[in-house]
Amino acid sequence: MADNLFAQHRSGLRASQRIAEAILDYVGQTPDTTERRQEKPERRARAISRKAARQAAVTSGSLTLPPGPLGWLTLLPELRALWKLQTQMVADIAGCYGKTADLDREEMLYCLFRHTDAQAVRELVNRIGQRFVVQHATRPKVQSVALKIALHISQRLIGKGISRWVPVFGALGAGAYAYYDTTQVARTAIEFFAGVIDVQVVDEPTADADQDRVVHQRTRPEAG
Repeated sequence: MADNLFAQHRSGLRASQRIAEAILDYVGQTPDTTERRQEKPERRARAISRKAARQAAVTSGSLTLPPGPLGWLTLLPELRALWKLQTQMVADIAGCYGKTADLDREEMLYCLFRHTDAQAVRELVNRIGQRFVVQHATRPKVQSVALKIALHISQRLIGKGISRWVPVFGALGAGAYAYYDTTQVARTAIEFFAGVIDVQVVDEPTADADQDRVVHQRTRPEAG
């Protein structure tokens, strides 16, 4: 019994590490967007959200169809496909608010995973009313946050994977969840880019610099 639990724990850690690597791949490369700043950005952003949510439902449902043990092989590709779609959606929403140039990995992590692990992303972004304070962290710090998020996701997948033994209902459930998940990402992104964003950039000390880190702050104005 103890050996089985240990094996499951090791398997979960390996899965979390692979998921964390996939997360970092997507948040580290902000996709281009053709969206431009809108006079009424929320209306356009919600249209983008609805379209992306429908695409997510179709993509997730099709990837969940294979039944039996082989269905487990589609878990990570499904996540990658979903995150690719969602990162593009977040970039497009940022474009609606005229804030594409300021969309970095910390902002992307916050938009994608606030609804998944609010405590983890709070290490990078804190919300105070309509103001968002963003901490541009070192790569090890970002990796640590990504791993915490991945642990949450891998725990969820244990239950989700069971549905892959039931191809039809499993596909419907996965499609509905992907739709909901994408809608939540869009909601976070719209609230984020509509607000006032304060960014704190931490400079790493060099051999010739003082050992104290220097924090620079810039404020991105609220979308008009």
